[in-house]
Amino acid sequence: MAEDNSILLANKEPNLGQIRIAPEVIEIIIGIAASQVEGVYSMQGSFANNVSEFFGRKSHSKGVHLENSADGIIVDLYAFLDYGVSVPKVAVAVQDKVVQQVLFMTGLKLQTVNVHIEGVISQKEEQVVDPDNIFAEDNGDEQ
Repeated sequence: MAEDNSILLANKEPNLGQIRIAPEVIEIIIGIAASQVEGVYSMQGSFANNVSEFFGRKSHSKGVHLENSADGIIVDLYAFLDYGVSVPKVAVAVQDKVVQQVLFMTGLKLQTVNVHIEGVISQKEEQVVDPDNIFAEDNGDEQ
């Protein structure tokens, strides 16, 4: 029988039964919350995540790892940031947003949210091609 690693929520009406949340659900909540913070370019994914995204299946839990300890839930988040943003400010904003969203959506209080910045991505520059001069050759004509 598979090990049950779901997280049991506190229930105001225990006579109605238990509420259990799979850790993957919390990872998805965290991934979406972190991605919504301005300055976060993307979350770090594994090779399997990248292959899935290539075929059109977006993985919202990529770059998120949970550990359920006796003291509470520990989150490790791995992200890439946009070039030019303040790394400490964005990291703190990610921590705040993740804690708020998990609390709002599940009622769980996270013990620790560790943000690991894996890289900075520069903006892509749009290349403009002149249709009259595709290869950008100079004909020697002076104007």
